[in-house]
Amino acid sequence: MIILGLDPSLSCTGWGVIRAEGARISHVANGQVPTDASAPMTVRLATLQAALVEVIAAYRPDRAAAEEVYLNKNPQSTLKLAQARGAVLATCGMAGVAVNEHAARLVKKAVVGTGGAEKQQVQAMLKVLLPGATIAGADAADALAVAIADAHLTR
Repeated sequence: MIILGLDPSLSCTGWGVIRAEGARISHVANGQVPTDASAPMTVRLATLQAALVEVIAAYRPDRAAAEEVYLNKNPQSTLKLAQARGAVLATCGMAGVAVNEHAARLVKKAVVGTGGAEKQQVQAMLKVLLPGATIAGADAADALAVAIADAHLTR
């Protein structure tokens, strides 16, 4: 089973691909899709879509996973996150890839063992769970965590 984990964001969307065989997981690939903050919204969303079309074509995931949406204190930030999520989820839908959504606390609990884990704890655990994997950055790490959580939470 190939699982694509997604960490949607307008500034930089992370993606991570793992292979899950029963309880065993292994790293396949990961990356980040940054967008130009000075570009129009339509261009930024198109950048996300085009990059994910390539990722899906290259790795042919059986399914995808993303964190459930959360609300920021800043309504503008929440709106931008929602637009990025929409582009990412629509890209998966157009490719026929089903997307599971998981709460952030469940992702942290599945990877670290506690729902209140800090980002550094999640990243440290990724090094244990995916030995030898070079992780492209914090957004890619979050995406890999979502993929791992999905492997454990969705049977």
